[in-house]
Amino acid sequence: MTTATKETTTMKSVEEQCRYSYDARLVPQRFSSTEKNSILQTIAAAVVDKAEYILEENKKDIAYGHENNLNEGLIDRLTLNKDRLEGISKSILEIVTLDDPVGTVLEEWTRPNGLHIKKVRVPLGVFGMIYEARPNVTADAIAIAIKTGNALVLRGSASAYNSNFAITKVVKDSLNAHKVNHDFIQLLEDTNRESVKDFVQMKQYLSLVIPRGSAGLIQHAVNTATVPCIETGAGICHVYIDKDADLDKAVAIADNAKTHRPSVCNACETLLVHKDVAQAFLPKIARVLKEKSVELRVCEAAKKFLNTEALATDEDWATEYNDLILSIKVVESIEEAIEHIARYSTTHTESIVSENQEALDLFTASVDSSSVFTNASTRFADGGEYGFGAEIGISTQKLHARGPMGIKELSTYKFIVTGNGQIR
Repeated sequence: MTTATKETTTMKSVEEQCRYSYDARLVPQRFSSTEKNSILQTIAAAVVDKAEYILEENKKDIAYGHENNLNEGLIDRLTLNKDRLEGISKSILEIVTLDDPVGTVLEEWTRPNGLHIKKVRVPLGVFGMIYEARPNVTADAIAIAIKTGNALVLRGSASAYNSNFAITKVVKDSLNAHKVNHDFIQLLEDTNRESVKDFVQMKQYLSLVIPRGSAGLIQHAVNTATVPCIETGAGICHVYIDKDADLDKAVAIADNAKTHRPSVCNACETLLVHKDVAQAFLPKIARVLKEKSVELRVCEAAKKFLNTEALATDEDWATEYNDLILSIKVVESIEEAIEHIARYSTTHTESIVSENQEALDLFTASVDSSSVFTNASTRFADGGEYGFGAEIGISTQKLHARGPMGIKELSTYKFIVTGNGQIR
């Protein structure tokens, strides 16, 4: 693969680029809300205006992906087209409509000694993103960084470098049009896997690192980081079809959760079906999934209702396929479904289909995932669908953020204490 920067310049080191972003961190912190929104509007328009350039660079990455046998799920994530670019532009414009979180007073009070204390939302400083084959993340992360007054260092994969570079160039040209120093946004030129360890140890420059991608990438980042790291994205998501489910509704939800976009983290990987409805439900969903070329891997109890010999293994229950593959298990009870989820879930998103309120309440109270749905597809687990505008990732941990992360999750707070000569 040919990369734009390596043709013309000596590759900058990870530390050098992190330092550039850190040294320019005050630039976005000084943007007013009006300036932030004006810049974002310019970027949103430029993404559409420069679509031909971005798509030409994206073609290079797609060709590289095919040459290097990337799976179809990753190719899908990597692929841009005019509709997806318009979607990116729309997401940026949605961020424009959101209230600026910076400067929001979260709490304030006055102490008996007269000190007035305010807890105020402020930018994190500099955050880093690690992600694979998802050029849309480049635009989303930059837009959220600008809205929240943060500097940003992007570490995309080699498989998407040309696309990421093109989007970043469009953004930097937009910042130039506003006469803004764009050094606070850096796209790392070093995409070697070994450089991830260097990146997540840039504690002197980075406030936070957010890895998005395969479970292996995320664990590598989390396990080697000295910078605070948010675990995101790995999605072994389940849909449970209860004995009191509306089966037509269940078919539609299960189909959508698996096939709408199988390469993403909120796609369903395991379908759990109560034994009382297995005979009626499984042939129905199998017919729909067969039309969409979904490979089924099933338990012994499910096999007798389905035309397949492919038995699911313990490894299958623990696998995020990101592909048109679905594991199916028949369970004796809702309690068994909950136990299965507790064992294999990555705590991303789970859904129950049922018309029984007691079952819905038990499921939502017992399942400890960042998003729990009732009678809806797991595909709605998304910052945009939650009204956050673009998301920076979906946290599967509990600190400092959980679930889809929007602009508030890219801020922290400080205390401003006003006195009048008080001493202690």
